[in-house]
Amino acid sequence: MPHLTSTTAGATHTGVRTALGIPGYAHPLVAPAQWAELARPGTPLDWVVLNVAGGPGSRPDPHCLEATARLRGAGVRVLGHLDLTYGARAFADLLSDAHRHLDWYRVDGFLLDRCPTERTALPEVRRAVTTLRAISDTAHLVLGHGTHPHPGYAENADQLVTFSGSWSDYRWSQVAEWTADYPPDRFCHFVHGVPHGHLDEALRIARWQGAATIYFTDRTDGGGRADPWETMPGYWDDIVSRIGTGVSE
Repeated sequence: MPHLTSTTAGATHTGVRTALGIPGYAHPLVAPAQWAELARPGTPLDWVVLNVAGGPGSRPDPHCLEATARLRGAGVRVLGHLDLTYGARAFADLLSDAHRHLDWYRVDGFLLDRCPTERTALPEVRRAVTTLRAISDTAHLVLGHGTHPHPGYAENADQLVTFSGSWSDYRWSQVAEWTADYPPDRFCHFVHGVPHGHLDEALRIARWQGAATIYFTDRTDGGGRADPWETMPGYWDDIVSRIGTGVSE
């Protein structure tokens, strides 16, 4: 079973509520129906990321204001997108984006995308997390590594994205041993190019690996030329139904 590096991890991570984390759809002006769908009652959402223009944009966007207000009214948590550029982002710029997200869109937290994974970058990421919690003490913080980082990062955020990539890589992926020390609601997996016929298998892998927040889509990255997250999967209703009712182990 290539998904596991230990049977203990698999045994620990079963019977967990799975929910959807939305990495960020296209702008609400381009995809209004998809944003409206996210506010539908009963949709098993953990959170939705708002990425106006590589962040909050340069001014409040009326379409985004309307979309986020609708989500808040439905009780959905909205996270502002912050790009760490693997540690190259200036701290002042990051903080400025965070303030705009909070002031304009009243976000409930942040996805810190392209987060570093190395131990040496931990102090700077810890500084960013500490500052974000200081300006919003209830903020839900997600570190978007896309792969397993140094385990020290788990102490600095509410959740970690430990996989972001293609189905062809995901189905043979392995979970890091240290993740067994944490509950599944600490980890997120984003997988693109998942065929409809393999949806159950993908959900089982996430559960075996101990990731409670997931986003699976049949959209692809077109060899790096497209954003697979910007539109809903063709099987949206099906995945919502399966997550809402649970998948048998």
